[in-house]
Amino acid sequence: MRIVEVLVPAETRGTSQGEHPIGPYPRVRVQDDGRQVVSQAGAILLVETVRKTGLDQAISQALAPWRKPRAVHDPGKALLDVALAVALGGDCLADVAMLRCEPAVFGPVASDPTISRLIDTLAAFGDTALQAIRSARSEVRNRVWSLAGEDAPDADGQVVVDLDGVLVIAHSDKQDAAATWKKTYGHHPLTAFVDHGPGGTGEPVAALLRPGNAGSNTAADHITTAQLALAQLPKHYRRGRQTLIRTDSAGGTHDFVSWLARRGRWLSYSVGMVITEAIHEHVLKVPASAWTAAVETDGEARDGAWVAELTGKLLDGWPKGMRLIVRKERPHPGAQLRITDADGMRITCFATNTADRPIAELELRHRLRARAEDRIRAARATGLRNLPLHTTAQNRVWLEIVQIALDLLAWMPMLALTGKARLWEPRRLRFRLFTAAGQLVTTSRRRILRLARHWPWTGEITAALERLALLPNPG
Repeated sequence: MRIVEVLVPAETRGTSQGEHPIGPYPRVRVQDDGRQVVSQAGAILLVETVRKTGLDQAISQALAPWRKPRAVHDPGKALLDVALAVALGGDCLADVAMLRCEPAVFGPVASDPTISRLIDTLAAFGDTALQAIRSARSEVRNRVWSLAGEDAPDADGQVVVDLDGVLVIAHSDKQDAAATWKKTYGHHPLTAFVDHGPGGTGEPVAALLRPGNAGSNTAADHITTAQLALAQLPKHYRRGRQTLIRTDSAGGTHDFVSWLARRGRWLSYSVGMVITEAIHEHVLKVPASAWTAAVETDGEARDGAWVAELTGKLLDGWPKGMRLIVRKERPHPGAQLRITDADGMRITCFATNTADRPIAELELRHRLRARAEDRIRAARATGLRNLPLHTTAQNRVWLEIVQIALDLLAWMPMLALTGKARLWEPRRLRFRLFTAAGQLVTTSRRRILRLARHWPWTGEITAALERLALLPNPG
């Protein structure tokens, strides 16, 4: 073990004449000859999640066509190692060195040049390689949801998919980087996340890389992203009313709504709409008796907010069965009114095809789409703060790596954590669980990882590992 010498601060012991205080922190003299010490020992939670879900086997089989006959490292293991490094806080390919330093936990890890060549190879094959990775993720997702049981996002028989765009700033001249609508420079991916509801977080199911100047309300991009997202779901959720697609007003286009409602697809949708002049005029004509109080998640009335349903010619040209619901709300203190607001009220609008449900309940369901912002924040903290590679093809592979990392950060809590810990976002998981240190002991041909007893969250780690151990091994 590492040898350290601690000098107790003068503030905590009696000071003799001529002795000077040394500050409030102990002085520690460190020697670098520690043995069998494992940093990031809590990352064993992610390793066990990989093993129990069968993600390692699925990715290896998917990338088998790209393994050379005499290759030492499996391309699936190499890609998964990068995803683990990203899940632990890395933001570039070279951060896989953190895993390479701990072979007892992560096994043999490929060198940086080997990983770079793998990314270049997968980028060269474009959609073929990406589809192989996505198919493996879809296969494993089906198993994870089955293992999760009542904690799965489809436990109530419905799956909610949120689509939202995210701006990724480029600090150098990368391919397809361009000026964005916020006057920054970078890319504008369109993402999709499965909402886990109030008892969980969420997991990514699609990420479409786009130039920075890509339009926010481009129907073709929304359709492509929705197709990628549906392909990640179990087959019986890829069509039918039990799958709800939610977007902000960027998705409120005729083409996208018509695609969602197309005969044979029958998806449910809750799509934000732009306040047009026609909608604005109709809102002004809605009688006071037609407004219903909006509600909060606890069922209580929302203070200063009302909802109403608009009908008539506004629905002409839209798919049959579409409902247009508008909300008016007193603006928050200091908020500036927009030209589309009316009578001093902030006006928002959305469309849905869900029938026979109170409009206040539907408005609350649409408002909960804001949880997608939490998923984007978690993605930014997990490899999406910047795109580290140069070409678009390479960064498309990077987006798949980021999604694998986010999958692991969603699946591990779903399968192993309970209570408030189930809601922890990546930053907190890293700070409390993954950074725990340990001592590796070999005895009777077994390797035992001993965690620090004084670490406040050691109990969370050991309990989570016990839950993972009870899960059946993949076939």
